[in-house]
Amino acid sequence: MAKIAVEKPFDDIKKALEEKGHQVTMCESDEKLSGYDFGVVRALSDVNIDQYDFPVVSVEGNSVEDIVADVEKRLAR
Repeated sequence: MAKIAVEKPFDDIKKALEEKGHQVTMCESDEKLSGYDFGVVRALSDVNIDQYDFPVVSVEGNSVEDIVADVEKRLAR
């Protein structure tokens, strides 16, 4: 499955993605990351979008189930 970075403190999202078979690593919001298939972050802004070399989805306003579904849908493309 996919290698996914999840911004701290979203342990519930990490657990839900792991239950779907993904390899999940927790990260800090200011880390410069690479080598992941996907990322889950607190919020997207023009400032932080260039910080990632992989697609990301924002937690903002979404349930854990919504986020997991969005990640899996986008990974399937």
